Amino acid sequence: MNIRPAASSDIPALLALVRRYWHFEGIEGFTALRMELVLQRLLGDPRLGLIWVAESEGQLQGYLIAVLVLSVEHQGVMAEIDEFFVTPEARTCGVGGRLLAAAETALAAQGCVRLQLQLGVGNAGGRAFYEHRGYSPRAGYELLDKPLAAR
Repeated sequence: MNIRPAASSDIPALLALVRRYWHFEGIEGFTALRMELVLQRLLGDPRLGLIWVAESEGQLQGYLIAVLVLSVEHQGVMAEIDEFFVTPEARTCGVGGRLLAAAETALAAQGCVRLQLQLGVGNAGGRAFYEHRGYSPRAGYELLDKPLAAR
C-alpha cells in the first residue's frame, strides 16, 4: 500500500471513492461534474487544502482531504479533515491509520498548529479510531453551522 499526495490524474478514481463515501454517509447531492471542479481547484491550490490517497496495485483504496484555515484563536494555520474514506475491503489493513499519519506529518511540516474533524455522534467505530490516535472532543464546544445561499 502506497500513501501519497493526490495528483490531478487521480481525479477519476477519487470521484468514484467520493461517490462511495457520500453514499456510505447518506450525503445527498453528489454531482460528478461539480465535484470534479472542486477537486481540481483543491489540487491546483494547496493553500486551500491537501489530498492524500492510498493506492494498491494501481487502485485507490482510500483518501483523506484536509482543508486549511488561518485561525487567530490558535495563532496559525489549522486543518480540518473534510473527508476521509477507506474502502470496506481495506479497512482492517491499517490503511486509515497510515493515511491519517501521513496527513498529520505533512500538515505539521507545513506549519499547521491543529488538526480537527467532525464526527457523527453515532459513529462509535470512528470515535474509537480517532481516540486511539490521540483525538478527543473539545471540551465546552459543539459544532453549529448554517448553509449560505450561492451567489
